[in-house]
Amino acid sequence: MTDNFFIENDPFALFDRWFADANKHESEDANAMALASVDEAGLPNIRVVLLKAWDKRGFVFYTNLESKKGVEIIASGKVAVNFHWKSLKRQVRIRGLIERVTKEEADAYFQSRRRISQLGAWASQQSRPLKDRDTLMARVDQLESDYQDKEILRPPHWDGSRILPLEIEFWQDQDFRLHDRLVFKREEGSKSWNILRLYP
Repeated sequence: MTDNFFIENDPFALFDRWFADANKHESEDANAMALASVDEAGLPNIRVVLLKAWDKRGFVFYTNLESKKGVEIIASGKVAVNFHWKSLKRQVRIRGLIERVTKEEADAYFQSRRRISQLGAWASQQSRPLKDRDTLMARVDQLESDYQDKEILRPPHWDGSRILPLEIEFWQDQDFRLHDRLVFKREEGSKSWNILRLYP
């Protein structure tokens, strides 16, 4: 196979193209990405979150900042994510720093969510012990009653994080495990990328 899937010298342009392909071929959640962080003991944690926006600044997801991942992200200021698009036999790995999105960005996205999801952001004390599911659903029902015919504003603990990438790797499956790997790297604060190919 030729390098046609690696024609761009800009990782964001290449990601745009690969993500468009994933949206066409993945059955659901092409925007799902495994997000890794580390806890206070240095142990890694990983879970799947959803990419909600991206541009040349970085890649945006939303979460409860009081959750385990929220606390870990704030403490270290660093994350890694991995997209795996099985139908295309492709992966994209991103490592970088974290910054909060603007209040305007977070408010706009929160208002675009379904109402039940907005209520859920208030109801869930994410990552903390829960007696049983009935307790959670009772809280949702109470909030639904409290907010009846009212706008639901974004909770202060619910916010967006933007990954400022320092490294983006594109991986394409090939026959006989002779995969293609192309990596874009840059220093913190730099806009220019170094491009290198890795052995599989």
